[in-house]
Amino acid sequence: MSQAYSDSQINIDERLDAKGLNCPLPVLKTKVLLNKMHPGQVLYVEATDPHAVIDFEAYCARTEHELIKTVKSKDLFEFYIRRAEHAKKI
Repeated sequence: MSQAYSDSQINIDERLDAKGLNCPLPVLKTKVLLNKMHPGQVLYVEATDPHAVIDFEAYCARTEHELIKTVKSKDLFEFYIRRAEHAKKI
């Protein structure tokens, strides 16, 4: 179940710069980094691929990672993803 968060409540544990990368690289790099993180930690991802929104929504739904927040500003997409306790492998 997703919870509402304000920016000041989201503590970021890791950051990923996926700007300039096209599908499927932003999600693949996210997957690698999330696999190294501890359950409950939050990953902040920046991407410029317009398909990233759909890709991250689908990836999180399949793996049970929590997509806390998505922000779009001009050509930049920001994603806040909480690592699942028991992520499903895909």
